[in-house]
Amino acid sequence: YIDVFCEKKFFSVDELDIILKAGLKYNLKPKVHVNQFSSIGGIKKAIEYNALSVDHLEVMNENDFLELKKSSTIATLLPSCSFFVNIPYAPAKKMIEKDIPFALASDLNPGSSPNGNMNFVNSLACIKMGILPQAAINASTINGAYAMENSNHTGSITKGKKANLILTKNIDSYTYLPYSFGENCIFKTMINGEWVN
Repeated sequence: YIDVFCEKKFFSVDELDIILKAGLKYNLKPKVHVNQFSSIGGIKKAIEYNALSVDHLEVMNENDFLELKKSSTIATLLPSCSFFVNIPYAPAKKMIEKDIPFALASDLNPGSSPNGNMNFVNSLACIKMGILPQAAINASTINGAYAMENSNHTGSITKGKKANLILTKNIDSYTYLPYSFGENCIFKTMINGEWVN
């Protein structure tokens, strides 16, 4: 993959175009970091290059929503980054209202999101972005798998897919998972059909 931070004071849309064009020569697929602080046309340019995903999207305008709506590029929202650097959260609820699918991810990195805890990401999506637990779980499982080109093998409990599962402690409902943001409810984890510690 190839990523570009397309934003004011970083890479411009014209520079994004040059970088993505160069990446295509080496079969690098775009996953573009865009609209974190401003909307400057990066989403539209990324979609022109069939970007697999556009990531961040804390600042959106109507044209950005329209471009996403008519594309196969998936929005990837990173609420733990918003939490850590104290910026607005991406408009997940508005995306749901506009039928725009999105993934949730941790954006694990030392500069703006030093946390890979997806339970916390799902909690932030519900608490700070205002979406329901079912939407958060879908965004972090099947939609997350789509954003990594892996939805044919992972992301849902489906015959023929890898058995990647969690078992929780005894809880009343899956809705308790984002509610109890400070509690680890996971009892066991299975990866590729094998239980791991």
